[in-house]
Amino acid sequence: MEEPWYKNGLRFSCTGCGKCCTGSPGYVWINDQEITEMADFLKISFEEFVKKYTRKVADRLALLEHPRNYDCVFLKDKKICTLYNARPKQCRTYPWWPENLESKKAWEEESKRCEGINHADAPLISFKEIKGTMNAE
Repeated sequence: MEEPWYKNGLRFSCTGCGKCCTGSPGYVWINDQEITEMADFLKISFEEFVKKYTRKVADRLALLEHPRNYDCVFLKDKKICTLYNARPKQCRTYPWWPENLESKKAWEEESKRCEGINHADAPLISFKEIKGTMNAE
C-alpha cells in the first residue's frame, strides 16, 4: 500500500476563527449518541434537542443552520461554539476529513478557508495523530 502524501505530518492549529462553522450550506450529521451528549450538555431532553436543533435529511439528522447565512446554530459571535465540549465527531475531526487529505492540492484548497491549516505557528501533527483523530469515536 502506498504511503499517503502527508506521511511526514501536517501543520495545523485551531485559531478559533469559527470559519469552519460558517458561510456555506452543508450538513453536520449527528447520531443518537451525539444527540444524547449534546442534549445532556445543554441540560435538555433528547426529544427537545431533536425538535429545536436538528433537521431531517433523507433518513438522517443534521444540525440546523441559520437560514440566512448558513452558520451553525451553536456558533456565537461568529467564533465561539457553545457546544464545543460536546460537539459532534464531524466537528471534532475537522480538518482531518478524507476529502481534505485526498491530495496536497485538496489540503491547500482547504487552507484558503481555514487559517489554522499550515499556520506559521501551528505545530506539526504527526501522521499517527492524524489517523488517530480520523478514527476516534
